[in-house]
Amino acid sequence: MRYVPLLIIPFALYNAFAFLIFESPEAGFRTATMFSVPMMSGASFTLSVSAAIILMALFLLAFEVIKAARVGTGSVADHVLATVIFIAFLIEFLLVPQAATDTFLVLTAIALVDLICGFAVSIRTATRDISLEG
Repeated sequence: MRYVPLLIIPFALYNAFAFLIFESPEAGFRTATMFSVPMMSGASFTLSVSAAIILMALFLLAFEVIKAARVGTGSVADHVLATVIFIAFLIEFLLVPQAATDTFLVLTAIALVDLICGFAVSIRTATRDISLEG
């Protein structure tokens, strides 16, 4: 369970909102307000559902990068699953009309950053391990 990519959570949430809760992402959760807070400047800050999903994905990306720094036999499985989740994001973005939004594009980019960072951190960690033993 610890090797399951955390970015599956925003992927599932986006799909739940896009397919089950709202008929259209443009008219639905992209404009739906989660909460509104009056600011000291007199303006009102509102957080939409789509922005909340992106924020959650960014926080989960931080945890994914920390997970990538672990050294162990499960890191290969973690990289494979991160690749699978990125491919799922990419295929859905290209083929599903409900995923052709800017929110889903940002989520796809976050999945790509997770994939690249995971490989980069693992390669860097492996290089240090080899140089320390040699």
